[in-house]
Amino acid sequence: MRMLSVVALLLLGVPGVAAASPPGTDVVVHDLDTNGVASYWTPDRVAAMPAGPSAPPGTPPVDDATGAPGPISRTIGRLFFVDRDGEDSSCTATVVVSANKRTAVTAGHCVHTANLIGQDPKWHSKMLFVPGFRDGARPFGEFVVRQAVVHRTWIADDQQTEFDQAFLVLDKPSRVSEDIAFGRPADRFAREYGYPRAAGQAGHQGRPEFTGQRLAQCWGTPVLNPGHPDLAPENVWGVPCDMGGGSSGGPRISGGAVVGVNVQSFNVDAGGRWCPFGQCVRHLGGAQFSWKITAALHHRASTSG
Repeated sequence: MRMLSVVALLLLGVPGVAAASPPGTDVVVHDLDTNGVASYWTPDRVAAMPAGPSAPPGTPPVDDATGAPGPISRTIGRLFFVDRDGEDSSCTATVVVSANKRTAVTAGHCVHTANLIGQDPKWHSKMLFVPGFRDGARPFGEFVVRQAVVHRTWIADDQQTEFDQAFLVLDKPSRVSEDIAFGRPADRFAREYGYPRAAGQAGHQGRPEFTGQRLAQCWGTPVLNPGHPDLAPENVWGVPCDMGGGSSGGPRISGGAVVGVNVQSFNVDAGGRWCPFGQCVRHLGGAQFSWKITAALHHRASTSG
């Protein structure tokens, strides 16, 4: 029923809802209202966004493969938006090589989500991308998001993790970008980046890299999420990582190109098996970019006028 409702809206061309996708395609393009977006995200509003707990006094900082400061980046930035429930929130996004030089990639759930019981799906609004965001500063400017591009399956069911990816069309070109690759082997050394607003380890908690103020990173060899024993595994790969909410949409970079984005955490034991939260190693991962899903989304976004 949700799928039929969305298709009807697409065909009717309701303002603020995707209307640019030709019938029969799997690509959905959503036009965002850009009026007042830049002025909405004031420094005070950004500073007021909630973050995770701080570590107890005297806790030594920990910098290791599960979480450490990231480099200052002109391509990776914090993505601000108002979520489906009207709350200020943020994810991470990355400018990637494109024909229009105005394309960034993030997670699908950073642009469109259903409620906690999988109903009433809505688009997010007031999306602003700030590359290199650091301690409240915007050293490389800011970009208002004009369009969001996702797969039709994600619109119909936001539990389909392999489709949890989205591309953004920015309001102006970027001078720099990251390469993007589809169909590469997933089990190759990778680094994941993000702007987490929380962390689980005391040695990370409360630090700028884990409260959304600076870029953080994790690294290692990605493993496949085995999934719960009662469910079929999905094409979700990730490395051990303590980055929490806000890191969604951040890039997984391997071999010099973005090959996936962060979308979910999962727990894996030493034998590569699923285990309950808190009983083994937390990983952060997402689908490996594919020709079947990702390439079509990227093409549509990168050729947008």
